[in-house]
Amino acid sequence: MNILVSCANGSGTSLMMMRSVQKAFKRLNIPISKIEHTNLAEGKSTAKQYDMVFTTTNFVDMFKDAKDKGVQVIGVKNVMSDKEVEQRVREETDLVG
Repeated sequence: MNILVSCANGSGTSLMMMRSVQKAFKRLNIPISKIEHTNLAEGKSTAKQYDMVFTTTNFVDMFKDAKDKGVQVIGVKNVMSDKEVEQRVREETDLVG
């Protein structure tokens, strides 16, 4: 699973969210091949290279092109909550049975 985590500036928020994604995926026993965090501009241009994109809920619509190409785009309200990330993965994907 190749994952991109994207926020406005690509530093603080995306780094915290990346850690939450790693914790949630470890609990779900879903292997991560590659995970990176970046700003929105770079994220939008590279999102199609990933299996899944995590971003804050207010930026989900910015990844419409990637979503149209089959990339799973998941919005998160609380970037520090690995429990919310886990819940979103359970609700919005078929990765967990």
